[in-house]
Amino acid sequence: MKEKSTILIVDDSELNRTVLADILGDEYNFIEAENGARAIELLRTHTDIDLILLDMVMPEMNGFEVCKLLRDKGRSTPVLIITAREEEKDKILGLDLGADDYITKPFSIRELMARVKANIRRVVMVSQARPEPKGEVLTFGRLSIDREKSSVT
Repeated sequence: MKEKSTILIVDDSELNRTVLADILGDEYNFIEAENGARAIELLRTHTDIDLILLDMVMPEMNGFEVCKLLRDKGRSTPVLIITAREEEKDKILGLDLGADDYITKPFSIRELMARVKANIRRVVMVSQARPEPKGEVLTFGRLSIDREKSSVT
């Protein structure tokens, strides 16, 4: 298992990307994209991205389009939208298109860190809960189900 989770920061503002990288840099690895099109390119080559921080208003491909394209292609990487768009309709649209979380600017650093940790923790928990078939034995953490013997340990 890798030491640090990797976050893709997608924002057309270099200043915003720098600030987010500074905030996250001690606990996470990060990759940056200056627009949605570049984010899609990076996601094709980097399969180890654990979370996407996604701005909504960007040139070439906005965050809504990026989120929809990711979900249409079956990519399940968590998406945390970070945007100044605070209207309810934008939040609902972002979440309906597949975002896992939505935070509006300005935000507190502590809230951002809590949301990042929660989204990454959820992915880790789900991946650990998936059964690993070993013949006829399924394992869920410390629980084993032997379908052939009809026993649970």
